[in-house]
Amino acid sequence: MSFSINTNAGALFALQSLSKTNSELNTVQSRINTGLKVGSAKDNAAVFAIAQGQRADLAGLDSVKGSLDRASSSLNVALAAAEAVSDLLIELKAKASAAADPGADAASRTALNDEFKNLIAQINTVVDNAEFNGVNAVKNGGASIQALVATPDGSGTAATYSITIAATDISASSGLALTTGQVITSAAAASTALTTITAAEGTLNTFLSQLGAGARRVDIQRAFTDKLSDAIEIGIGNLVDADLARESANLQSLQVKQQLGLQALSIANQAPGSVLALFR
Repeated sequence: MSFSINTNAGALFALQSLSKTNSELNTVQSRINTGLKVGSAKDNAAVFAIAQGQRADLAGLDSVKGSLDRASSSLNVALAAAEAVSDLLIELKAKASAAADPGADAASRTALNDEFKNLIAQINTVVDNAEFNGVNAVKNGGASIQALVATPDGSGTAATYSITIAATDISASSGLALTTGQVITSAAAASTALTTITAAEGTLNTFLSQLGAGARRVDIQRAFTDKLSDAIEIGIGNLVDADLARESANLQSLQVKQQLGLQALSIANQAPGSVLALFR
């Protein structure tokens, strides 16, 4: 090996090794600081691209969750209104049945008729107030309840990624054929009212069944979306998250290598000084 004061090969080799160690140390420290082994495309372009695609899917699922939550709330309001109307129909039937009793006198029928009219008016009040987020699915001309069940990708129609629960008019006058002008002041009128109420119960029960099935479907889809979202999030973590236990071990190893590299570089830098002994 030749001695040269212009080129110190040993120092250059030691510097290269130290630079490599410092680069690896910076990488490990970045992983520890961020918790990510793939924090950008330069770390691993393929994995980063896959992770970004999954993050986009996850963001889309958040929108689906919000839509399902709004639909669920609208359905709950509609169900509450339909159940309240069902209870009112039961009361109406009881009043009409009492008025249809041949033994009832005129005064009793008049009192029953007053209550009957008030109950019909209350149905309309319930229906008019059954609104959530601008959606009322139980009034005349009401809006259907719609919800996303998957993230739209532009490849299909709205029906492919959404569900719709059709609106049904259950207001007293237009939906159930019950008007405040209807009376039960006689046995015959009460019998006619009973026929109308029975038909209204059939209409309402059908709608309640539709609402219940729709609400159940929304709840099932919401639970599935939560599980899907969790699975995707775990998958992203498997792709990009750093193993902090391993990185901790690597950090200690690299810190030792860094110290040894500095010592090796110091020794290599002292080597040219030995040339002076040749001239003594």
